[in-house]
Amino acid sequence: MSVAVAVCAVTAVLPGAASAEPAGALGAGVERISVASDGTQGDGDSVGGTITSDGRRIAFSSVAQNLTTGRPTTYETVFVRDRRTSQTSRMSTSAPPIRRPVISGDGEYVAHWGLIQRDTKSFLSQVRSEGTIGINCSGLSCDQPSLSADGRYLAQVGTSGRPPARQRIEVRDWQADTTRTVFEFDHTAPARPSISGDGRFVAYEDGQAQDVFVWDRTDDTSAGPIEGPSKAAALVQCSRDGSRIVYLSGADTHVQDESSGTDQLVPNVRGLAIDPTGRYLLYAPQDTDGPSLVLRDLVTGTDEIVSDRPASAGTDAVSTGGRDVVFQSTADDIVPGDTNGRSDVFVRHFY
Repeated sequence: MSVAVAVCAVTAVLPGAASAEPAGALGAGVERISVASDGTQGDGDSVGGTITSDGRRIAFSSVAQNLTTGRPTTYETVFVRDRRTSQTSRMSTSAPPIRRPVISGDGEYVAHWGLIQRDTKSFLSQVRSEGTIGINCSGLSCDQPSLSADGRYLAQVGTSGRPPARQRIEVRDWQADTTRTVFEFDHTAPARPSISGDGRFVAYEDGQAQDVFVWDRTDDTSAGPIEGPSKAAALVQCSRDGSRIVYLSGADTHVQDESSGTDQLVPNVRGLAIDPTGRYLLYAPQDTDGPSLVLRDLVTGTDEIVSDRPASAGTDAVSTGGRDVVFQSTADDIVPGDTNGRSDVFVRHFY
């Protein structure tokens, strides 16, 4: 494997002081997402956050009881915030979500995995209609869903046996009611998938071997490990266009170009997400004395600070072109009027 090491000057661009924006504003700045439709701040912790390709909708989970009207729940619930209409909607869910929800690139579907009795299951909610689709899995449990851009294909981890003895990476086409097994492991070490927007490619991690592979739906074959035999790797994300795969190795982040096989090194940072085009990388510096979240343009090598307050983010947190980045933080000085003393979800938009 040829390795192209990116060595370039980095310009830290500090955006202006965070300020509240008019409801639905799409200009530069920071906006709190975990609020009710009338702007009321949540009365409980809100976490996670995944964003659509155009940056319009953001899915997150929260224990807040006052974000929507209707019967409150006693457990964590999935919400979607529409930045254009300033509406916050609660998704119908059949089980409390585990970790954070995932929104499709077009904003029509939200997936999460939740606990039912002793097993975990994947669930899919349609944003603009009532009801939840339970996603079947070939084993007793399925979790860690990753959605294609239109929400049709859902990659997940399926586990069989009780106690679980083995697991598989699989892709569920819920519209056609079919499931394809990408790879089956003989262990239950951490494994998770990341699917491309068209559902053709699935990057996945073998947690026991510490390798990352790529499955191609066209010929039903897996290639890899993409990091080569000399590295231990952990998957971060496949870009929605399928052009880049981000993985961690040691203290560094690597971004592999799938068309050329070249590997771009971003040293001493922990990659968190990549935008749908594969150009903008969201990362957390290993040096904790500086900003907590930074967005890098992989073409120019320049950086923009997303948050200089303690904050965290996950995959699918960057919209197309790096215009918007969603993150969570307990800091109370990111936007004015943050007095709830809770973890909130925010979005920084650069344009």
